[in-house]
Amino acid sequence: MDVQKTMEDICLKQDNGCDFAFCGRLFSECSWYDEALGTLTRQKLYVTESNEQIYYIVRSSGQERSRHAYKLFMRGDVCVIHNGVTEMALQFDMLMLAVRGLCGLDSGATPSLAMVEEMLKAANA
Repeated sequence: MDVQKTMEDICLKQDNGCDFAFCGRLFSECSWYDEALGTLTRQKLYVTESNEQIYYIVRSSGQERSRHAYKLFMRGDVCVIHNGVTEMALQFDMLMLAVRGLCGLDSGATPSLAMVEEMLKAANA
């Protein structure tokens, strides 16, 4: 059995009180330390059994900590983003336009992984 493909029950704690419980697996993770702010940021991306993505970000600085999770999934040609309390739906084309705009790319360009990572760092600063 491939360990990377094994699904497990996961519960992610959130500061908004609505914890995310799902069956899935860790797909990717990264972390970095901002020396100027003294903040450690950890990001994890999970994939569920039904191919939904769960994005989890934890920031900590001294005794302070913030925890947020977002579930992303497609409903037809609409991308739905849910934080446990509020749901937002965007046309997929509009979402990609926003990503390209935030990355400073031409309309036909596809962002590289490094560009997306930098965008996520900036968006979560």
